Amino acid sequence: MPGYLTKLETHLLGDSTFQVQSLLDRQQFADPEGLAHAAGISSASWPLFGLIWPSARMLANAMQQQDIIGKRILEIGCGLALASLVIHRRHGNITASDCHPLTQEFLANNLRLNALPKMNYQVGNWAKDNPDLGKFDLIIASDVLYERDQPDVLSKFIDRHASEQVQIIVVDPDRGNRNEFCRRMTALGYSLDLQRAGHQQNTGEVYKGHFLNFNR
Repeated sequence: MPGYLTKLETHLLGDSTFQVQSLLDRQQFADPEGLAHAAGISSASWPLFGLIWPSARMLANAMQQQDIIGKRILEIGCGLALASLVIHRRHGNITASDCHPLTQEFLANNLRLNALPKMNYQVGNWAKDNPDLGKFDLIIASDVLYERDQPDVLSKFIDRHASEQVQIIVVDPDRGNRNEFCRRMTALGYSLDLQRAGHQQNTGEVYKGHFLNFNR
């Protein structure tokens, strides 16, 4: 892949192993056609999509046991879509979404690395209308509240794409915007069940964070 360096990682989730091609580190950047700039992605935030973050591992591990039967599922801000790969291997009806211009390319490559068939993917820009995306019965995300404006735009985006009866699972590493997001979601009519995440990741590293479970 031109303009930036990548690495191959192995992630053990329960009894399942996933091969994931990710960016080498947070110093990578390439936007020769200005696509990231047009999407409002700065050079500092550009590489964030291409790394597996602790919250993404926590969400992916939780999806090993999540009830997915008969549900239309959306992962928002998916990045490298580890949780979506877990659901896809379990034959769930998953759509991965992100606004980064390289997400789909990395997703296609990681599907090949894990011998998985094509997965549904849609560009999901939280601040814009996404008329082709539709509505979902289960919406999942991890570490998506790192900017001050995100509680507002994310809660509205979720509400636009939530089915009448819906479950929403957000893994958050206790960022400062969490409480405002929860307030906005409850104001939209969703009930909140806040649960502390396990103290350890699959890697053995200590994890500090919560599962934000919303239902309607």
